[in-house]
Amino acid sequence: MPEQESHPKVDAYIERQDKWNESFKLLRTLLQETELTEDYKWMHPCYTLKNKNVVIVQDFKHYCALLFEKGAIMEDRYKTLIQQTKNVQAARQLRFESLDEIEQRKEEIKWYIDEAIRIEKSGKKVPMKKTEDFEMPVELQNKFEEIPELKEAFDKLTPGRQRQYMLHIGQAKREQTRQQRVEKYVDHILAGKGMNDK
Repeated sequence: MPEQESHPKVDAYIERQDKWNESFKLLRTLLQETELTEDYKWMHPCYTLKNKNVVIVQDFKHYCALLFEKGAIMEDRYKTLIQQTKNVQAARQLRFESLDEIEQRKEEIKWYIDEAIRIEKSGKKVPMKKTEDFEMPVELQNKFEEIPELKEAFDKLTPGRQRQYMLHIGQAKREQTRQQRVEKYVDHILAGKGMNDK
């Protein structure tokens, strides 16, 4: 395997790391031993195969991680892949709390990287839920009945924007909060805007 080219922005990213500097150097070495190409996207090191994202290196306060873009359909041989939240459909993480842990789990990490490459080469896609598979919050449904043009406007939004509203409203634990979120976005929806559109 020819030695992989290092991306200068990944060099800079690793140098900036205080807590995870040595951990990322080791993870980078393991990734560069494969046929993946090193890139830098979304402010993180990203490893690609034929321009498709396969693995992203992530830093958090209490752990660092490898994020596998198609982790949901990878074989989880060691039962260590983590779904960050229940709404994350495709990606899965391998998390590490120290350099020692990465050293001890090297063979496991290599296995998952190889599995991620195999899945990418297979052309398999992660089956994504359709908007209608998500649960419509009762408070939003009630508002549709109260304001029929709101339902019409909602139906014209892209599926991604619809899901964003449904998840944001539905995630609130208290009914009062869900109601407040509905009220907050009525004008946005009527204007055909997504949650984060100005």
